[in-house]
Amino acid sequence: MQNLYILNHPLIQQKLFYLRDKRTNNLHFRTMLNEIAGLMVYEITRNYPVRARELETPLEKTVGYVLARSVTLVPILRAGLAMCDGVLSLIPHARVGHVGLYRDKETLSPVEYYVKFPTDMQESDILVIDPMLATGGSAAAAIDVVKKHGGRAISFMCLVAAPEGVKALNKAHPDIPIYTAALDRELNEHSYILPGLGDAGDRIYGTE
Repeated sequence: MQNLYILNHPLIQQKLFYLRDKRTNNLHFRTMLNEIAGLMVYEITRNYPVRARELETPLEKTVGYVLARSVTLVPILRAGLAMCDGVLSLIPHARVGHVGLYRDKETLSPVEYYVKFPTDMQESDILVIDPMLATGGSAAAAIDVVKKHGGRAISFMCLVAAPEGVKALNKAHPDIPIYTAALDRELNEHSYILPGLGDAGDRIYGTE
């Protein structure tokens, strides 16, 4: 599939195993979610541009490297927010914007209810985050909002994706790379990913 990158690192796959397990409680689910998010962003940022900077060690002057641009995380509320701490543990200087969307129960279309971004989005590497890529509607809508606010260098990160969601996001935004830990089989009649891991938001926050 176009622009799809499946992160097959053994530690990512092992943590995904526990996230899928229905016996994993809310505390362990949240902990594992942050750990897998950190491992995923380590792989995703592998080709981020860097720039040289001079520094002085205890012994002499030398040149080191830092990220060339700022990094902005854009979690899709509410479940995407739970992955941010894992990413921030590796990129603590990253900025965090927010896009609030919910899915209309009748139309299944995403409805926007909250947007807040840092300034200068056009100068930043942007990572839109949501645990699940199911129908692709929320991801596409969130990326629409990011682009409307000047975002250019955008990637999408999720734990589990359905083929239908990948296809829909590719169609809506063919320029956006999609990073996931797994491409699952299909969506069921209620647009849940199979085999999936259930409702990520409910499993994170202990709601139903």
